[in-house]
Amino acid sequence: MAVVTMRQLLESGVHFGHQTRRWNPKMKRFIMTERNGIYIIDLQQSLAYIDRSYAFIKETVAKGGTVMFVGTKKQAQEAIAEQATRVGMPYVNQRWLGGMLTNFQTVHQRINRLKELDEIDFDDVAGSSRTKKELLQMRRERDKLNKSLGGIREMSRTPSAVWIVDTNKEHLAVEEARKLRIPIIGILDSNCDPDLVDFPIPGNDDAIRAVGLLTRVVADAVAEGLIARSGAKATEGAEAVGAEEPLAEWERELLGGDAEKAAVEATGGDAEKAAEETPASEATGAASEGTEATEVAEAATEAPAADEAKA
Repeated sequence: MAVVTMRQLLESGVHFGHQTRRWNPKMKRFIMTERNGIYIIDLQQSLAYIDRSYAFIKETVAKGGTVMFVGTKKQAQEAIAEQATRVGMPYVNQRWLGGMLTNFQTVHQRINRLKELDEIDFDDVAGSSRTKKELLQMRRERDKLNKSLGGIREMSRTPSAVWIVDTNKEHLAVEEARKLRIPIIGILDSNCDPDLVDFPIPGNDDAIRAVGLLTRVVADAVAEGLIARSGAKATEGAEAVGAEEPLAEWERELLGGDAEKAAVEATGGDAEKAAEETPASEATGAASEGTEATEVAEAATEAPAADEAKA
C-alpha cells in the first residue's frame, strides 16, 4: 500500500510552486512545467522521494532514534505541534533559538529550569516563601521558556534526524543540523536549495493542507518505527527468558558429550526405579493380563476370516 496517493497530493496542492521569478535554478530537475506564471512541481518525483524518506525515518526510529519536527511559520505551527505530540517526538513551532542543537548542553539547562518552575504553585501566595512580585516574575519566566522550549522539554540529547518545513525560513536549524551531521528531511519548494537537504521532498511548503499532509506522513513513519522498536524489544525479552531457564543434569551431560550416560539416566533409570517399586504379585498380574490381551487380539483377527469364508 502506498504511503500517500497522487490524488491526496493534488487535493492538498503539493504541486504548486512559487512564481517563476522566485525560484532556485537547482530545483529545475524537480519542476514539471510552468502555468500562469507559477511553477508546477513533478509529483511523480515527490512520491518517490516520500517513499525514500518514509523508509529512512521508520528505520531510524526503529533503531532507537528520535526525529525533531521544525516549522515556525504560521502555516506549519499547528501541524508540527499536533503530529509531533501524537508520536511523542520533540518539536519547535515557535522561534528557533540559536544553539538549540550545537549548544544543546546550555539549552538543556534551561529545560531543567523550566521543569523546576512547573513544580511551583503560583496561585498559593500564602503558602509560598516568596512575595507576590517574585511569583509574578517567575510565572513570566516560565511562560517565556515554555513558549520556546516547551516542545523539546523531554529531549535529553540531540535528535537523530530533523524534519523541516521551509528550509529557507529555518536556515538556522539547517545550518546547525549540517554542522552536527544530523540528517535533514525537508519540503523543497521551487525557491529552495536541494543541496542542503539529505532527504528532500519536492512540494509546496506554504499551503496549510500540503504542510499538514506531508507532516502527517512523517509522523506515520515515526509511528511505524516505534511499533517495530517495541516488537524488537519484546522478542529480545523472550529470548532472554529462554536463555535464563536452567538445563537438567542429563541435558547438560548430553551437551557435554556423555550421550550414553545421559540416555540411561533419562530412560533406563526411570524404568529400573519403577521395576523396584512394583511388587511381584502386581508383576504376575500384569503378565497374565498381557496373555489375555494377546488371546483376545488373536480371536479378533480370526473372526473376520470366518465371516469371509461364510460369505
